[in-house]
Amino acid sequence: MSKLRFVDVCAGAGGLALGLEAAGFDPVLLLDRKALACETLRMNRPTWNVQEMDLLDFVPDEHQLTYDVDLLSAGLPRVKSSATVARAETEEELRLLEAAVLLAHSIQPRALLIENVPGLVDSPSFETIREFIRKELEHLGYRFRWFVLNAADFGVPQDRKQGVLVALKEPYFDAFHPPTPTVDSHVPVGSALHRSMAARGWSGADAWAAQALSVAPTLVGGSDKRGGADLGPTGTKKAWARMGVNGGALADEVPGPDDDATGMIKLTVEQAALLQAFPPKWEFAGKKTARYRQIGHASPPPVGNALGRAIAAALAP
Repeated sequence: MSKLRFVDVCAGAGGLALGLEAAGFDPVLLLDRKALACETLRMNRPTWNVQEMDLLDFVPDEHQLTYDVDLLSAGLPRVKSSATVARAETEEELRLLEAAVLLAHSIQPRALLIENVPGLVDSPSFETIREFIRKELEHLGYRFRWFVLNAADFGVPQDRKQGVLVALKEPYFDAFHPPTPTVDSHVPVGSALHRSMAARGWSGADAWAAQALSVAPTLVGGSDKRGGADLGPTGTKKAWARMGVNGGALADEVPGPDDDATGMIKLTVEQAALLQAFPPKWEFAGKKTARYRQIGHASPPPVGNALGRAIAAALAP
């Protein structure tokens, strides 16, 4: 049986594409405007067709392969309420969301998948953009569902809620059902990172893992325009501190045999990738802060896998 084909825009470090690949989809084109993200994709999947381009500048007529695809997917930059951020930044994110929906006009996939913030599903702040999306999709003959998933329900050791839009052409819609949790219990940070914490002989690894019994707070990639790499805002750092982690910075390597067995430790970029459930061999281009931002902005692959399987089941003959 031939694999389903997809185009992924705002592909980032490849988290959503990896999940869709695991669900049986083959990428025809992956698009991202950031050079390092494209380098990451090419390093790990040299055979993928990766194009460095802003979604707002993308012209499908120049990429004929994009016309015959089953799915258009987009893990877009997170939209924010105009009450909390600068208007220009908000408008840019909303323009990308609109562009992803408008791309369905020319590509005409059987299904559309957009992943973003939970508030996009039902917050009054986003009623205008939801109405725009409704009109466009109904005009094109799609039916759609909004829903929220938590990555922790799919084996990701992180409390990461994601707002999801899935639209399908009329003949397939009734067969679609949002994915249900794949794990009976959430994976705590200690279990997810114990092996890596002990890798250099740190004597505190066992005790640290035994008390890190919660899933991780949501990783936040942050803005490319501000600051260095840390694990998030003040409340998030306090949650990390309760697990013995200094969330104010990232380490270059995991603790070694000479490090304090009872002190606060810092996570590495590689450990952040494990908390996003990237495969251990997946590499990220760039320096430490740039690598962490790619990870923090990504969609965890297991969530993409679950969504891909649900969409594939609906598209099955």
